[in-house]
Amino acid sequence: MSGLAAILFLVGAGFAFYIVAGYPLLLAALAKWHPKPICKRDTNASVTVLLAVYNGEKWIRAKLESILRLDYPRERLHMLVISDGSIDQTDSIVTEFRVQGVELLRVPHGGKAAALNAGMARARGDILFFTDVRQPLEPDALRHLVACLGDPAVGGVSGHIVVLKSDGGGEADVGLYWRFEKWLRDKLTASGSLLVATGCIYALRRHLARPLPADALIDDAYLPLAAVFAGYRFVFERKAVAHDYPTQLDVEFQRKVRTLAGLFQVVRSYPRLLNILAPVGFHFFSYKLGRLLLPYALLLTAVSSFWLPRPLAETAIASQVSVYGLAALDHWIPAGFVLKRLSAPCRTFVVLIAAAFCAGSILFVPAARLWKVTRVKTASATEGD
Repeated sequence: MSGLAAILFLVGAGFAFYIVAGYPLLLAALAKWHPKPICKRDTNASVTVLLAVYNGEKWIRAKLESILRLDYPRERLHMLVISDGSIDQTDSIVTEFRVQGVELLRVPHGGKAAALNAGMARARGDILFFTDVRQPLEPDALRHLVACLGDPAVGGVSGHIVVLKSDGGGEADVGLYWRFEKWLRDKLTASGSLLVATGCIYALRRHLARPLPADALIDDAYLPLAAVFAGYRFVFERKAVAHDYPTQLDVEFQRKVRTLAGLFQVVRSYPRLLNILAPVGFHFFSYKLGRLLLPYALLLTAVSSFWLPRPLAETAIASQVSVYGLAALDHWIPAGFVLKRLSAPCRTFVVLIAAAFCAGSILFVPAARLWKVTRVKTASATEGD
């Protein structure tokens, strides 16, 4: 029994190590040994800004003012707000901006995917710029995105989010995770192509856009992959910035369940992603699909630990109990206490693992049930990643 347990433990632990550390190290090596630079070029290509919104009266005015401050020729901008059957004051607020060139397209409430499909059908710019209602944009964000599309090999480009730190506590401590995620996107770009975008700030050549499935949970994976499978690169541009507000940990958990569940839909639409012998399939498995399997690898590691020979069993069990114990205690550990530096990352890791496990619920419930209203804190504060 101990021999089988050792094999199972090594399989589970080895897989977890590869997803968490092995693949990032391999990616860093590929980026260093075979770099693929982006040939940026300033252009004034025509752009359609697509902003799908449902009941966004709290944010829409500030967002439109942010779009109007973009450092981009106004005559080259087509600003289109798609109201997904909003029943608050969203539509009337957008109408106030009509004189400044903002167009309102009202569609029956059918979800973000349906709204974006209607917007893409109405778009007339050579480039589609996708953004969301809550996150204000840096004035130079669009120009940085379009400059990347000056490279004819690049079909799309993603910016990134800088999260504001509020005065209060209790927000998801995901700073380390997002720094790691942005590092991965840097390396994926340097070695070839990104596979997903930051949903509130990305751009795509219009001729590469494809209609989204009606129940799509993550347009920011469908559309980048459409560009990649068409033979183009999809890249990451750190200089293109949108700002967002911190979320509570339970809200971050719900968001991750939705985005990870969306990966099941993406595989359904792009079955070629399961071919791990192809470059795109290999990176998708290592970067995204492997995260969905990570909870099961950790469960296999935990269960098999009890049948390992001593003292390996005690060491393996103690290590896992330490990680999960710190995660459980993090809520009660004061912010300034030195142990917080360990407990906060452990808690975030466990929450993300739990989200990956729960993402499988999409196989049993309608996708629409995974959409939740995002609650954020809006207290003024300093910036942070």
